[in-house]
Amino acid sequence: MQNTFNRRALARIGLAATAALAMGGAALAQEAPAEFNIGVFTFSSGPAAAYGMPGRQGAELMIDMINESGGIGGVPVRATYVDEAQGAEGVISEYRRLANNPDTQVMIAALSSSNCLALAPVAEQIGMPTISWNCDTHQLFLNEDLQYTFRPNGNTIPEFAAFAAYLMEVKPDARRIAIINPDYAFGHDAGEIVKATLSAIAPDIEVVAELYPSLGSSTFQTEISRLSAARPDAIFSNLWGADLENFVRQAQPRGLFNQSQMILALGETVLESLSLPDGVIVGVLGDGWWNTPTARANEMTVEFTEAYRERFGEYPVFPTMKMANALLFMQQAVEDAIADADGAWPSRDEIAAAMEGRTFESLTGTAVLREDNDALVDQVVGMSAQDDELGFSVMTNMVRYPGEALMPPLGEDPIAWLGTLSAEWLETLPKPGSYE
Repeated sequence: MQNTFNRRALARIGLAATAALAMGGAALAQEAPAEFNIGVFTFSSGPAAAYGMPGRQGAELMIDMINESGGIGGVPVRATYVDEAQGAEGVISEYRRLANNPDTQVMIAALSSSNCLALAPVAEQIGMPTISWNCDTHQLFLNEDLQYTFRPNGNTIPEFAAFAAYLMEVKPDARRIAIINPDYAFGHDAGEIVKATLSAIAPDIEVVAELYPSLGSSTFQTEISRLSAARPDAIFSNLWGADLENFVRQAQPRGLFNQSQMILALGETVLESLSLPDGVIVGVLGDGWWNTPTARANEMTVEFTEAYRERFGEYPVFPTMKMANALLFMQQAVEDAIADADGAWPSRDEIAAAMEGRTFESLTGTAVLREDNDALVDQVVGMSAQDDELGFSVMTNMVRYPGEALMPPLGEDPIAWLGTLSAEWLETLPKPGSYE
């Protein structure tokens, strides 16, 4: 694939000139280094490690696979891992420390939306190509023209609008909706997106309970009592990690899963570890389930999945696949940048230019980066069902929504765009069960 310097790439070269001079010309094209150094930011401690460690493990395995196949342009990849649990100040400090080393050429950062929002202006200032491997917030590119930050894994607008669409397909008479999400931006944004989508495609929807327990809660008994009393037709939740596990373990014995249609937006992460009843709506915030038809048809994905299970004793979950896909995105861009430079090792600016506008072949599908560096990523949603051969629940009755169908046009306010949707829009989407 040939990549050319477009208007934004040319602007970036001017922006990065000062940084290049300060680094003694290290940003200029050069001979291949002994190692291709990157920074990888995720949570490896604290409650968020339940999500972050599968990501780190995915990075370790994917880097090993890349290196075993010859590295990138013949150069082995070496990662420095940074624990996001230290907080934004420490994360920014570590990012600057790594970025000020001319040997570091790409950052894979970050898991936390607050951290990636904090790092984006630093990336622009330094001129460091940065791949947001998880950071879902739709606010990342909302009012910014970012030239060094790229997100190949999608954002919260299509991720949560997909669940509203799926619910109205499988339970079209649902009108009483409840929400239980964590009490920080990720939870509140998801609640806003789900409500905006549902009210547009089913205007008589009523939200009968909206609960935002603190992140890291050990008990959800009060919230479960309120949800039981409200008797909603459906309950949406984007709880994750230990919060999700605790909620499921406490809600099942009290009959909440029997009373209401449960929607667990991050439910794929607990399919193997918890005994979910059949019929729970679950998803992967993108297309990153290892067992979709697309993934099963990809030889590299099958190899990655088998190697992951052998090394870590479990199947990968979608944070694992997001991290692995981010590294593949990096590999493909750098190799193209090398080709465009006639074999010379590319500078940071040339790597960033190669990342722009890519059609990216991942382990789980195809993504296309828009002009704003945000990707159009398909959304996979399904229902839990016990798989006797695997011994745990899997996703069935799946649908794969096209990424472009759930993303607002460039320049439009995302929440306002959701408000323009209608029941007719729902009819344009593929149906549950069509992706099996």
